[in-house]
Amino acid sequence: MTRLIPGILAMAAIVVASNILVQFLFGQWLTWGAFTYPLAFLVTDVMNRVYGPGPARRVVFAGFVVGVACSFIGTQITGEFGPLVTWRIALGSGLAFLTAQLLDVAVFDRLRQGRWWRAPLASTLIGSTVDTALFFTIAFSGTLAFIESGNDVSWANEALPLLGLGPVVPLWVSLAVADWSVKLALALIALVPFRLIVGRLTAQVA
Repeated sequence: MTRLIPGILAMAAIVVASNILVQFLFGQWLTWGAFTYPLAFLVTDVMNRVYGPGPARRVVFAGFVVGVACSFIGTQITGEFGPLVTWRIALGSGLAFLTAQLLDVAVFDRLRQGRWWRAPLASTLIGSTVDTALFFTIAFSGTLAFIESGNDVSWANEALPLLGLGPVVPLWVSLAVADWSVKLALALIALVPFRLIVGRLTAQVA
């Protein structure tokens, strides 16, 4: 268990940082949290490659517990427009994180015997897509308003051109596409630190 402490601490730091940074906008479609949260997939993939799927899942569950704690704290803090974290956002965040990360572990393990970049890239792309779809749909889609009837998400369902340029869609779809695009870009960039960190940890384990 001691060997997993760095991974658990890294995952916890990413989850906490992302929960804080999501409160700050970056341009029109993103928050700063969009740039830190995808690093959770890097941590999961490194743990999976070096220690296997079982330990990787334990790191994921640790991150999930930290995320639940952050969401609960957020529901108790009132901002200008109400709680910093609504129950829909808390539900979407937790479900998306756990589902996407466990899927990442499973896909990575299935592909681990191929080229070194194949497993981390494929698992992160698939996990990121599922994560984005689940979170934004649960948190903001008007069709799921019954989840938290007292939470007004009409602002997120305003019909606007996709990313200001494309077809008219609910605002939350543009937010999701922008977030997903960042995840895809970081999935490619993360291959570099993945290779370096795995090489170092593998040498230590050996």
